[in-house]
Amino acid sequence: MHSEHTGSGAIEYPVQKQLEAYNARDIDAFMEWWAEDCQCFLFPSQLIAQGTLEIRARYVARFEEPNLHAEILARMIVGNLVIDHEHITRTFPNGPGEIDTIAMYEIDDGKIVKAWFKMGEPRLHSR
Repeated sequence: MHSEHTGSGAIEYPVQKQLEAYNARDIDAFMEWWAEDCQCFLFPSQLIAQGTLEIRARYVARFEEPNLHAEILARMIVGNLVIDHEHITRTFPNGPGEIDTIAMYEIDDGKIVKAWFKMGEPRLHSR
């Protein structure tokens, strides 16, 4: 963590950097921001990935999608939590579309230690 990052900027920094890496589909840059023992949940408590190996495997597959892009509609920071309202363009098994997601990231020592995702209904693009 760079010493010039303090306060809410320091909390937001790893989330912003992993978002940029997500949109660049750069798995190595993306994984830099996840703690070794991180956990990902479907909200509120369904564990979907634990540790960097499982998270990497999950996103390597996701990064194969040619149209993948996340846009932040809103961001809140409360304590060490960053909460993003995201609009994500994806390629679903039944075709390209979009989905709204709330992503909550818990930050500790400049890394994401836990993340929770609440997904809306996928909307397929009309053919």
